[in-house]
This record gives sequence, structure tokens and C-alpha cells, in this order.
Amino acid sequence: MSSKITLILGGARSGKSRRAEQLAANTGSPVIYVATYASSHTDTEMLERIAKHRSTRPPHWTTIENEFDLPLIFQQHAGKAVLIDCLTLWLSYHCEATTEPELLARLDTALQTARAKNISLFIVTNELGMGLVPSTALGRSFRDLCGRANQQVAEAADHVEFQIAGLPLVLKGGAS
Repeated sequence: MSSKITLILGGARSGKSRRAEQLAANTGSPVIYVATYASSHTDTEMLERIAKHRSTRPPHWTTIENEFDLPLIFQQHAGKAVLIDCLTLWLSYHCEATTEPELLARLDTALQTARAKNISLFIVTNELGMGLVPSTALGRSFRDLCGRANQQVAEAADHVEFQIAGLPLVLKGGAS
């Protein structure tokens, strides 16, 4: 297996996760599923969502939860398929304690590490820029951060798909 970065982006309930899981499963490599939501500080409804996500993944996949150091995860799982679900939540975990330039640099380091460690990387992310303009400065700032991070990953990616209504629209890298 050679290093390949695939970005799957779309709106809420567009089928992004399911699509990324299908692509990761088709690599023939062991799959490492990195859930980027900090599940220790959440409500009952979100815990139910997490449980539902867990139940849909194959039992032989390795799931990593509540760990957010992507370069370290990539170093520990060299040569495997790694699915990050999702970049938006990873950004939200880090954005309060890290400046945008530092966070984008950390993301760049993660992408470089994935390449160096021969990872077949699948990144799920939300496209936040197609909805309403957030009413708060913090909301607009986060939306803008996500847009810049998505552009950064799309530029580095070999394959990019926009998921809408359960259907993939290939934006970069030809048919999958």
C-alpha cells in the first residue's frame, strides 16, 4: 500500500462517514478509526450518536477515541488505513487553546507524517460555508477556520469527494 490522502466533505447527514468507511474497508489494510469527539464531556443524545457510530463499524477495526495527536497516531499505525472522523471536531477540540496559524501548522505536520508513514488516510469533514452566516464572531471565526483547513487538506489530498444526499461527487483525483 502506498500513501494516499482522501478527503470526504459534505453537510450534516450527507453520508460522509459511511462513504469514508466504505473506501477505507476497500484498501485491504487494517483500518484504524480515529473518532475525534471528546466524549468525556457530552450529553445523553451525543452519547447515543457515538454508540450508533460504534455499532456500524466492523468489529475487527481498531477504534481510537479521545486521542487528538494525529502525528503520533500516524507514527503508531504506519502502513495502515486510518480514518479520521472528523476534522471539524478535531479543529473544535483544539481551537480554544491554539491559534489558527498554530492549528493549521499542526494539521500540515499531520498530513506530512501520514505521507512519511505510508498511511492510506481518509479524512471526513463538514462543509460549513454553505449555510447561514453565524450570528457571532466566534461562530464566524470557527466557520472560517474550517474552510481554511478543508482547503489545506484538499490541496494535499490525492482524492477529494463532496458527499451530498448519499452520493459522492468527485472533485479531485478521478473516479474512485
